[in-house]
Amino acid sequence: MSTEPSDAADRQWFDELFAAHAGAVQRYFLRRAAPDEAEDLAADVLATAWRRRDDVPRGHELPWLYRTAGYVLANHRRKHRAEPVEIAADRMEHPGADPAQEATDAVTVREVLAQLRPREREVLMLNAWDGLNGQELAEALGMSRGGAAAALSRARSRLHQIWQERQA
Repeated sequence: MSTEPSDAADRQWFDELFAAHAGAVQRYFLRRAAPDEAEDLAADVLATAWRRRDDVPRGHELPWLYRTAGYVLANHRRKHRAEPVEIAADRMEHPGADPAQEATDAVTVREVLAQLRPREREVLMLNAWDGLNGQELAEALGMSRGGAAAALSRARSRLHQIWQERQA
């Protein structure tokens, strides 16, 4: 049985997609779901990319994967699986810093982020933690570039407002 050229090209495309973006997709879930579920959720996204490979825009794979990850996560949450309520914050590792203060800061960040609306939180996380902006952010959110910029601006303003109220 011979492999058709399109099959080989599809496999090569997927291998390259996996090598370039599997880690980013898993980190997306590590920040949003229980750590022991991140790998399975990432695998669901990558399986979807394989099944829908003709729909994945070439050159814009990562925003498509993030958008798909948002759907996978929403479906996962609808299944009523137990998940941590808190939002995982990146570890803050600063040489010489007080670990107790860093832990307190991480708790504060989680509490402030929890006060945002889910869409605001998602926009900020895609931008700050996942590094998306401009057209990539728009594609991940499923909106125009101007709409994404406006959503990011509103989310940043609301985050600033909540942070200031907390500090007062």
